[in-house]
Amino acid sequence: MNEEEIMNRLKEVMHPEIDASLVELGMIKEARIENDKIKVTMAFPFPGVPIKYMLMEMVRQALNELGKEIEIEETVMNEEELQHFFKLEQEKWKY
Repeated sequence: MNEEEIMNRLKEVMHPEIDASLVELGMIKEARIENDKIKVTMAFPFPGVPIKYMLMEMVRQALNELGKEIEIEETVMNEEELQHFFKLEQEKWKY
């Protein structure tokens, strides 16, 4: 298992309300292996996102079968990342 394999799994995690993956939306900033753990950095558009814990659980479920401890670090998107997120949200909103 390497970081590319981890990112490939995460590319399959789709946002529940936007027809795009969390990777495509820029919500997965980084995934790495460190001290036999998988560490994922997730960026959210703003603090207090209502579905934050659901999204984090979706990431955990996608990586669970790799048999490693999963640690998720949270951050908030910068302005450029936020603009990218909002653009895709507008184009691919499901409802």
